[in-house]
Amino acid sequence: MLLTHHELKTLESWHWRHNMTQEYLQVEGKKDLVRDTNSGAIINRNRSAYEQAKRRAAEAQKQRDEIRSATREINTLKCEMHEIKDMLKILLDRK
Repeated sequence: MLLTHHELKTLESWHWRHNMTQEYLQVEGKKDLVRDTNSGAIINRNRSAYEQAKRRAAEAQKQRDEIRSATREINTLKCEMHEIKDMLKILLDRK
C-alpha cells in the first residue's frame, strides 16, 4: 500500500500525538521540551533549533580545521627556514 505525501504526514502527526500522550511528558514551563518516560531523557522537539545547533557545530569544526591547517603550514615554513638558515651557515663557513 502506497501512501500519498499528505497521508504520510497525517499518519506521522497522529503517531506523534499518540506517542506524546503515552511516552512523553511535557516539561513544565518549556514548550519545546518533553521527557521520555521510558528513558527519562529530555527531548527538544524544536527541529529548527536542532538544525541551527548542528550548523553552529559544523562551522566551529570548520574553523578548528582551518586553524589546524594554518598551524601545520606555519610549522612547515619554520622547518624550511631553519634548513635554509643551516645551508647559509654552511656556505658562509666554506669561505
